[in-house]
Order: sequence, then structure tokens, then C-alpha cells
Amino acid sequence: MLELVEGDFDAFFAAPFHCYGRDGRYVSPMQSDLRRFLSAPRNPLFREHGAGTFFTVRQGGRAVGRVVAHVHRASNRLYGLKRSYFGFFDCADDPEVAGRLLGAAEDWGRRQGCDEIAGNFNLTAMQQLGVVTEGFEHAPYTDMVYNPPHVPKQLESCGYTPFFPVSTHEIDLTSLDPSRLLGPKQRALLRSVELRWVPLRRRGFHRVLEDARAVLNDGFAENPMFVPLTPEEFQFQAGEMMWIVDARISVLAYRGDEPMGVVVCIPDLNPFLRSTGSRLGLLTPWHFVRHRLGRTRAVIIFYSVRRSFHNRGLNGAMLFKVTSALKAAGYTRLGVTWIADVNRESLRQMEKLGARRLHRLHLFRKRLAP
Repeated sequence: MLELVEGDFDAFFAAPFHCYGRDGRYVSPMQSDLRRFLSAPRNPLFREHGAGTFFTVRQGGRAVGRVVAHVHRASNRLYGLKRSYFGFFDCADDPEVAGRLLGAAEDWGRRQGCDEIAGNFNLTAMQQLGVVTEGFEHAPYTDMVYNPPHVPKQLESCGYTPFFPVSTHEIDLTSLDPSRLLGPKQRALLRSVELRWVPLRRRGFHRVLEDARAVLNDGFAENPMFVPLTPEEFQFQAGEMMWIVDARISVLAYRGDEPMGVVVCIPDLNPFLRSTGSRLGLLTPWHFVRHRLGRTRAVIIFYSVRRSFHNRGLNGAMLFKVTSALKAAGYTRLGVTWIADVNRESLRQMEKLGARRLHRLHLFRKRLAP
């Protein structure tokens, strides 16, 4: 018999391990981080812009599926929608379990006055997004969604349709010549005294992170579904990154005191998370040191340029500096989190970097009948 429960965090955390097995490609966020994200009192998304809850289905006392249901009212106001969202949808290959979970998320959305549901959003468009529809054989990097092939099939069987295609990418740094990113504009910027280049390091981290937020909000202002992040939201989402940054591989570009561009790149934490089972324990520090000494994979979380500096070659110049630094530091693989099909400029940068598509993802949506 299936049992639907709401708000049981321990079952929620355990569900994907039970559904996909501990040797599968799925990698969970750290347990403490996931608890923090789902805490309505702590997460500014729920306190300031919306509401949310989470459900788990248990079978014989064992968690066999989970889903988050939430609404982002600031996004709905900005885009004129009445949309609720689902996220963290992980499920055993059982249509009855999928139906119970999605039905609970849909009912919750109706009670919020919504006429549509879409996902995965874990929890916003600036966090993990999408459902993997191709590339199941590839292991994800930090901040990438992963699910096995039965998940999109379950969504379609429950009346959901795919939209908004995006892709993640991977770059083989061992064969990359970063100079392929350089044209006349990029070379001029690298020589220019107009710009200064600042790493993302622990010292002054929160001040520099605020500059990164300003560039992100400005550069992404016209991107579909983007909602500007408040300082509190951005610090909540990215503040813990201070403990894992490698100052060599991220960069901010300043003109005077004004930040004009940013590339946030961090070591891939998924090998560390897998080795710890995404839990804090007595051996966690040992695993972290071991990971830090042997890390060879990194991931670009986002890059952005202020609109006033568009078409001047800054993206290419920043990516040249970052990929050159990655190679010098001994990294061999670079992941890039989701890029939408409509973002032609970023996809051209991927072509210049010789990137291969890692995963194909889509959002899925469904109309909510009254």
C-alpha cells in the first residue's frame, strides 16, 4: 500500500537513494543544504516571494518517491502567470507512485490559485532546472539535474508536455587551446588598462559575491523566466560556496569600481558528495581533503556580462582567463550548467570551446483544471 506524507524530511532525503540505488549516477545535494533549502523560515524564496511544501510516497515504510511543490509569486507577477512549480521529482519506476506525487503537487498548486504547473525547478530558474531527456549515460557535475529515463516517461503519462529545451555541456581541457576564444576584441580587452581582473576568493568573499549578483541581475534581465535576485536570496543560495572556491578559476572584470562581467567556476563536488553519501560524519573532513588533493573536474555555475558591455568580447576574454587557469591548475574536465536553446551567444561560446553536449533537458508543464 502506498502512503503519501507531507513534510517528512528524512524520507524525502532518502527517496532517490532508494529509487535509483547508491551506485547510480544521481548525486544528492548535501543533506544539511537540502534541509536548509526546504526550510520555509530560512529560505528567502518562501519568506519573501512565495510558498512551498514537499511530499514523499512510502511503500512498506520505504520512501519510493518525492516531489516539492512551490509557487514563486514574484515570477508570476513579472510574467503575468498563474503558475505553480514542482521540483526534486525523483521516483521509482512505478506509474502509481508518480501519479500520487504529481497529483499531490497539482492539488497544492490549485489551492494556491494556479492554473498551470511546471518543473523541475529546484527551486528557482537560478538553481537546478529541467528533466533529463537525453544523455542518461553521462554523470552530472555539481548543480546539474540528473534522472533516469523512466522519469520523463512518467511525466508524459501523467499529462505533462515538454517545453523550454536546454543543454548542459562538458569540455575536455586536455585538448583545449584557450586561444581559440581570442579575436581582436578579446585581445584588446586583455591588453586594456580599462579593466582589472579580480578572483573570487574567501577574503572579501561576500562583498565580491554582491558584485557578482549585480552583474548577474543586469546581464540576465532579458533572459526568459529570470527574476532578479535580492542580496539575501543570492547570499542564501551561494554563500556556502565560500568554503569550496578555488580562487584560481573564477574571475570578475571591473571597469573602475563597477563590476562588468563575472564567471563563477568551482571544483566539481559530486565525487566528494558521492563518497560521503551527502551526509556530514566523522570522516567528512578526510573525504574533503582527499577530494581537494585529487580534484580534476570543475564546473561553471554561471557567467554574465552587463548589458552596457555586450558585444565587446568580454565573455570570450573571461572564459580565456578561466580555461587557461583551469589547465594550469591541473583540471582536465569542465562542466557547464544549463544553457537554453534560445541563448545563441552562449551556445556559440560552447562551440568555440569545443564542448560536447552532456545532457539534453526540458521543462515539463500541465494545465491545472479547476
